[in-house]
Amino acid sequence: MSHLVLVGLMGAGKSSVGRVCAERLGRPFVDVDDLVATTAGRSVPEIFAEVGEAGFRALERTALDDVCRSPAPLVIACGGGAVVDPDNRRRARAAGLVVWLTADSATLADRVGAGAEQARRPLLAGGDPPVATLERLATLRAPAYAAAAHVTVDTAGRTVGEVADAVLEEYGRWSG
Repeated sequence: MSHLVLVGLMGAGKSSVGRVCAERLGRPFVDVDDLVATTAGRSVPEIFAEVGEAGFRALERTALDDVCRSPAPLVIACGGGAVVDPDNRRRARAAGLVVWLTADSATLADRVGAGAEQARRPLLAGGDPPVATLERLATLRAPAYAAAAHVTVDTAGRTVGEVADAVLEEYGRWSG
């Protein structure tokens, strides 16, 4: 049995959907961003502030490599930019089914919100409106997501449970 790996932009639902999928599959859930923060002993925004995005991505690469090597099947939520790295794409694809969770930029911006939720997302700290940043990131990252993913699931207008249903249906087809 293989890992189930979720990729996509911030706000696509990787963590929320991943937790539900893990519960339904009866397996552990790993959020790579949380693993990086726990391992580093500081939050993602603190890591970005101290070592920049490149330093964070190096920690992320190590964390993703570790979880993909797990002999126990996992549900893995990758950070939004993890699959921009070609090695991470190959690693994730080799480890299991990679599902790209998508939504339009306005939906993503609504989900990441403002205030505390937005503050924990360093790439939204640039001053541009979240929807503009998300549109830019979507354009830049779409080729990487497409190269990483075995399947795509649109999350716009769906509940977490509905998205989890769709993801698990794809996983069942793929692994069955």
